[in-house]
Formats: sequence, C-alpha cells, structure tokens
Amino acid sequence: MRIDHVSYAAKPEGLQATAMELGQKLGITPHDGGIHPRFGTRNVILPLAGDRYLEVVEVLDHPASDKAPFGQAVRARSAAGGGWMAWVIAVDDLTDVEERLGRRAVEGQRHTPEGIELQWRQIGIRGLIADPQLPFFVQWSTMDHHPSRLEQSPVRLTGLQISGESDRVRDWLGLSGQQGTWETDIDFAFEHDEAARLQTVTFELPQGSVTI
Repeated sequence: MRIDHVSYAAKPEGLQATAMELGQKLGITPHDGGIHPRFGTRNVILPLAGDRYLEVVEVLDHPASDKAPFGQAVRARSAAGGGWMAWVIAVDDLTDVEERLGRRAVEGQRHTPEGIELQWRQIGIRGLIADPQLPFFVQWSTMDHHPSRLEQSPVRLTGLQISGESDRVRDWLGLSGQQGTWETDIDFAFEHDEAARLQTVTFELPQGSVTI
C-alpha cells in the first residue's frame, strides 16, 4: 500500500490553464492524459519521482459525469472553485479493501495520446464524497505505463496536510491498532476544520520545497 497520486480539480479557467499554473510552480511539463470515458472526465499528468504523479482533472459535458461517482466528485470540487480533490492509494490487490468497504471496485480505463490503453480498478469514491479527508484506492493492471513514467522527474511528493481526523483515516486504510507510520517518506499533518479535506500538498524540488 502506497500513495500513488494526488488529484487536483480544475479551476474556473479550465484544465489546461490550471495544469500550466501547477506545472510552473513545480517546474514540471504537463502531459495530456486523455479521457476517462466511464467517468466523464479528462486529465493532465504532472509526473513525480517515486512512481507518483499529480493529476489535474476536469469534468466533461457528458452524461457519464453525472452518473459516475468520480465525475460527481470532480464536478463538485470544480464548482467550488477547484483545488485539491483527493489523495489516492495504490494496492496490489483490492480484495481486502472491497471486503472492508462492503462493495466491489469499478473498472477504469483511458487511452493516452500516445496510443496506450491504461487499465485499473478503483474503489472508495463514495467515501471520498461523503468525507473528503479520505483517500480512494486503485489497483493498476500493470506498472509498465504508469503515468509517473511519462518522464523522469526530480520532484518528490513529501507532505500532505489534511483537515480531518488521523484515526478516521487510519481506520479507512485498515490500519487501526497498528503502530507507526506506513509511508515513512511522507509528512502527514492533520488539523481540525469544519471542512474535512486535503488542504495542501508539499513537494521537494531541486531548489527547495513548494507547498500548494
């Protein structure tokens, strides 16, 4: 179990402008990620070091975005002005997560502009919608074309500041009763706020750290 990526919902100026703004802050060239046909969304990828990436996502004017929980989550966050929407956990097998949450994962796929079909399964979006401090989970069919590998990036994800309860998050991750930190290279900071959600993300660049 590891942090796979963080998702940022497009601001009112749109997907490309939002991605360019983030790319300039981090010194990363954005890459067109393609369309998620089942979810009614599309994304732009900012690769990070360590098999991680930043996803900027935008909802499409398509019926799928109203039906799919992921599309609903993106639409709601963008309607609120955009910003951090989610942090995402990758696991090798979703079986334990499915049993813990009491439902089945859904299939995801998209074709990249390079002609590659990416396939994965995901679960936990409804939990995110109900309690935005919580991550959702993905299981990649293969890491061969993982979005982080679009380029070799020196930028590392090093910190998450979350408005919420650490015990609630650990329970959601299946870590209740366990001691210690499960992601030793990530600095987690929790604070209480009326709006539970991912507040800021910190990155380490060659020239220093940047918090967005």
